[in-house]
Amino acid sequence: MDFGLSADQRLFCSTTREFLAKSVPLDVVRGLAATGVGFDRSWWRRGAELGWTAPLVPEHLGGGSVSGAPVADLALVASEFGRACAPGPLVTISAVLTGVVRERDRFADLLDAVFSGQTIAAWAHYEPGHGLGPAAVDTLAVPDGDGFHVRGVKDRVECGDQAEVFLVTVRGPDGPMQVLIAADAPGVTVTPTWTLDLVRRTAKVEFADVLVGRDAVVHRDPAETAAALDAQWQIAATLTAAESAGAAAHAFDLTTRWMFDRYTFGRQLASYQALKHRAAEHITSLEACQATAWAAANAFGNDPISTAEAVSVAKSYVSAITPGLLQDCVQIHGGIGVTWEHDLHLYLRRVTFGRALYGTPEEHRRRLTDLLDRKVA
Repeated sequence: MDFGLSADQRLFCSTTREFLAKSVPLDVVRGLAATGVGFDRSWWRRGAELGWTAPLVPEHLGGGSVSGAPVADLALVASEFGRACAPGPLVTISAVLTGVVRERDRFADLLDAVFSGQTIAAWAHYEPGHGLGPAAVDTLAVPDGDGFHVRGVKDRVECGDQAEVFLVTVRGPDGPMQVLIAADAPGVTVTPTWTLDLVRRTAKVEFADVLVGRDAVVHRDPAETAAALDAQWQIAATLTAAESAGAAAHAFDLTTRWMFDRYTFGRQLASYQALKHRAAEHITSLEACQATAWAAANAFGNDPISTAEAVSVAKSYVSAITPGLLQDCVQIHGGIGVTWEHDLHLYLRRVTFGRALYGTPEEHRRRLTDLLDRKVA
């Protein structure tokens, strides 16, 4: 996507694209899938050196964005991740940084470790049978002296099998809280779970009376916790929308080239009027996907209701459009499009996975309805 990018943003985007093309081409992505490893840790550290973790970290801690619009810069990276079907914990680490940076004075060491790529942190929010939202949190934090005992189960924890630390949403005596728990803490069990995407993996994380000290509580006040959770899901949803838009745009480019290269009955596929109409509809949808994702990324810093509205518009629209668009790209390719050897299914997997995480279209439409009710009231 290119919506009047600055020179620094264009350089950031092109550098990321070149690095991904050289370091994780699709044959490497397929190889990672075959090994059961979602991403290479040294590769992620190199990405951190390029600035993938920097935008959400304050400058005095070594971070900073290239344009002054942190989420917009991250959305450019996410879009390139989509184009490349790249692995890595970009979304979940961004969500963690969003939550922890609010208490940066207390967690400067952790921020530095995550920012440098040395530590992988994952957001553990989802619970079995529940969607996104603080009302769906059943994991308990039971007071015990100066700390808490955490009991419960989290699932759909992105990169959970490679994380060293989890930012866990729990329900305390006064309402929702967030705490940091080490992956190797006594009572923590991490079980990798199957996902449709070949390299964006998730895990189930069980907490059996895990002792959490007071210094590991990130947010305890219910109002502060609610604000942090809103910011986290908005970041995650925005980056996922940008990634899905990037993946769909690249898949459609591949399909367009195929339509010009493929001949049937002595004519290019692209010469058939019915396919021209389908292509025109897809281009219109893709531009709307990219525009809404970019609008959401640039909405941060506005009033909270406008930001929440832009994010939910983008996530609901992109997640609803891109899986069907990718399915049509597969159909246009004919029999070859449904083979394992063809790359299209990698992109279809990516956008389908993105549809399910950080708010489905239905969940975000309900959020938009709630926001409309608040405006009317």
